[in-house]
Amino acid sequence: MDTTPEETVTAASREQEEREPARRAILRLIRPAIVMTLALTIITGLIYPGIITGLGQLFFPSQANGSILYVNGKPVASSLIGQYWTQAQYFHGRPSATNNPQGTPAPYSADNSGASNLGPTNQTLITTVQQRIDDLKKENPDVPAGTPIPADLVTSSGSGLDPDISVAAAYYQIPRVAKARGMTQEAVRNIVDAHVTGRFLGIFGEPRINVLGLNLALDGVHPQTSAETPR
Repeated sequence: MDTTPEETVTAASREQEEREPARRAILRLIRPAIVMTLALTIITGLIYPGIITGLGQLFFPSQANGSILYVNGKPVASSLIGQYWTQAQYFHGRPSATNNPQGTPAPYSADNSGASNLGPTNQTLITTVQQRIDDLKKENPDVPAGTPIPADLVTSSGSGLDPDISVAAAYYQIPRVAKARGMTQEAVRNIVDAHVTGRFLGIFGEPRINVLGLNLALDGVHPQTSAETPR
């Protein structure tokens, strides 16, 4: 049966009236979602980071800016990231297994932190550690025979960026550093002891020494070449 124009208009109006509650219900759900999204964006994306940044700059400016150490007013390096020291008059840090983005070995490459991921029974790791032991003994010929090899001088850390060494690792290098600087071993040992950081809260971790801070202190007491860049 054909419908008249009046009946068609009436049916369309009735259909629109039936859809109106659903449209209003959708709007009631969308509006709070939009408001919450904007509110959380402002709170978590602007207000909270702004407050935390301000508090960090106010109460912990050094840590908030990367724990940078300075020499003669110039930034040298961060005390949180190890450096590649090679000269005899400086204490050396842990070996680093980091690579640059091209895959070439680059010690303490902060933009590509990582370890060798070799297990303790891996022959490559065993060979590498033995080579490091041999090199360590050659670099430190005045260490008394039978002195234990500190593990952190021949093994790399999980991050490859460890800025600290153990007290034993620092003591092992004292004869070499003292000889290279023309200082007594006792004088160097006193500087080392003054830079020992104890266990966190007295119970967590082990005593350690920040290599960068120790080397800068040595240059301050007994200046060598400028320590503006690690060697």
